[in-house]
Amino acid sequence: MNIFFRMKNFINNFYKNTHNIYKALLIIISIVAIVYLFPSEGKFKYEYKKNKPWQYAGLNAPFDFSLIKTEEEIEREKDSIEHTSPLFFEVQKVNLNKWNNRIYQQIQNSDFSPEEKKILKVKASQSLKKIYKTGLIDHFPKEGTNRKIFLIQGNKAKEVGSDQIFVKEKLPEQLKDDLPQKKEARDFLLQVFNKLPENLVFDEQLYREELDNRLSEISTHKGMIVKGTPIIHKGEVVTEDKYRILYSLEKSLNSDSLNFQSLLWIYIGYSILVAIVLTMLLLFLRKYRPEIYEDNKKVGLILFNMILMVVLTTFTVRYNASYIFVVPLAILPLILKAFFDARVGLFVHVLTVLLLGFVVPNSFEFVFLQIMAGIVTILTVSELTKRSNLFTSVGNIILIYILGYFAFHLIHEGSFEMLSLQTFVLFFLNGILTIALSHQLILVYEKLFGLVSDVSLLEWSNTNSKLLKRLADKAPGTFNHSMQVAHLAEAAANEINANALLVRAGALYHDIGKMLNPFYFTENQTSGVNHHDDLEPEESARIIINHVLDGVEMARKNNLPDRLIDFIRTHHGTGLVQYFYKKAKEKNPDVDKEKFRYPGPNPFSKETAILMMADSVEAASKSLREPTAEKIDEFVDKIIDTQLRDGLFDNANITLKEISKIKRMLKKKLKNIYHLRVEYPE
Repeated sequence: MNIFFRMKNFINNFYKNTHNIYKALLIIISIVAIVYLFPSEGKFKYEYKKNKPWQYAGLNAPFDFSLIKTEEEIEREKDSIEHTSPLFFEVQKVNLNKWNNRIYQQIQNSDFSPEEKKILKVKASQSLKKIYKTGLIDHFPKEGTNRKIFLIQGNKAKEVGSDQIFVKEKLPEQLKDDLPQKKEARDFLLQVFNKLPENLVFDEQLYREELDNRLSEISTHKGMIVKGTPIIHKGEVVTEDKYRILYSLEKSLNSDSLNFQSLLWIYIGYSILVAIVLTMLLLFLRKYRPEIYEDNKKVGLILFNMILMVVLTTFTVRYNASYIFVVPLAILPLILKAFFDARVGLFVHVLTVLLLGFVVPNSFEFVFLQIMAGIVTILTVSELTKRSNLFTSVGNIILIYILGYFAFHLIHEGSFEMLSLQTFVLFFLNGILTIALSHQLILVYEKLFGLVSDVSLLEWSNTNSKLLKRLADKAPGTFNHSMQVAHLAEAAANEINANALLVRAGALYHDIGKMLNPFYFTENQTSGVNHHDDLEPEESARIIINHVLDGVEMARKNNLPDRLIDFIRTHHGTGLVQYFYKKAKEKNPDVDKEKFRYPGPNPFSKETAILMMADSVEAASKSLREPTAEKIDEFVDKIIDTQLRDGLFDNANITLKEISKIKRMLKKKLKNIYHLRVEYPE
């Protein structure tokens, strides 16, 4: 039995903590993914550039290490090997008797004298034997001097000199001592020899194998630096030679750390640092943004974007580190601001840039420029829904990049010379990518993570949307009521720094359920006939209550986001349909109170609480006769204090101070609606 109860308690605790377990898995997966992308060698603790002063204390060689050859030196060696690598020719048999007879026949048919023909035949026979003793080719297949040449016949290879190979285009020079002195006879034989077949065939495969073997034997190191040798002193300029020594030391340190144990320690170090960064993120969210911390989808979105930026930056550095500034990192705070707020966007951006400092070269310059760009993004993009605002922000980001790069260039070079046009082009490409990808990524994230951005809220707030046009057509009074509530709620949200755009969109849709039975709601009863007069209070209350459930169902059929559906569900909370409850109680004092209660839930955010207050106040204001400033103040206080007393705001993260501000704003707006003015004494 004890085992059974322990197992039961374990399962219960597991289900209770599923939310936190999932969050822990997200963090672990993120740490593994980020660390996997980090460089697999230790990071050299010094940063240095050619022709720049050494900013650290004097450095001596910590151990013996060899100098790494420069790329130019290695290329020169490769070029030398390619021009001296031996050539291989396969020797093919040639029928000398056959070609002797052909040449004799051509000589016999020539116009030379019998004595000249006799001499030509002797010279031709001697030259033919000489040519094919080694071999004949049309031309050498590879350029270069001092090459060894191997002739392959059967399974044997024979080395010969390049001057022993007869080349058709060089025959006049190679046979100059064997040809007749008379020009006509010499030209005649050369013309005949040019038609001789090649008997040496170049073996490309053997040549390539030998060349590859030689290239693979090229050493990447030359010379040694002995332990204790002074490398560079503080303030000394990093010359070409000093740079090569420092670079060799850095590579030696990295290569020495690639054994399994050292590699393991490197990954442990990386993991600790990444874990610290992600822990800071969670602590920030838990303390200042608990609604984000408790929502694993939102935490997942933030972590996904951090990993995405690390992936893009890492692969860019591996491909070509000079393209690093084409990665649109400024899109990170921009997107997070669209879903959350500026503070979250900037905090996450700074943490991400700090992580990227382990990946990029010249990390201080990179971190400085990217943090400045993130701050500019947050300060300038006030409304992502306005395209002009986005273009202005991207222009400011590009300007910050250019000014920052220009400043660092002046510090390093001490002049205006050698400014890189490519870097300026990369900055503009960065801006273009930021503009092109921002809205598309926001839409993708909305689908993947089920969130709603300000961009989508603006689209849903359009009164020309299909659903709102139907509401205006079927229930015009409800539509006008929703517009007034949206106006009041938006003003109240701005007063306490809540999400005004979200409140406005929620207010426009909160009563769409009334479309099914529009004439049972007073704002749509234009004929003076009240359909509730023929119904029992319970039935009337059921119709009134059902507009919430009908609205939720209608919203889901029309694919409204869950954040807007929350306003439909909560705008009455678990309050009572007071009018019909009192009416029923007059007939039956023991009437069931729960039949007259909305299903809820109660508001669970500032925005949903604001809508409940604005909706109740706007609806009640229609019953005021001869409204005065005093009456408006009194009935606003009465309605909201009753809601507060009934506990309808207990689940909303809203303070009494904020409720007081909302009251003042609602009173002010209602007085403006009724055109109330202060009466001055005459």
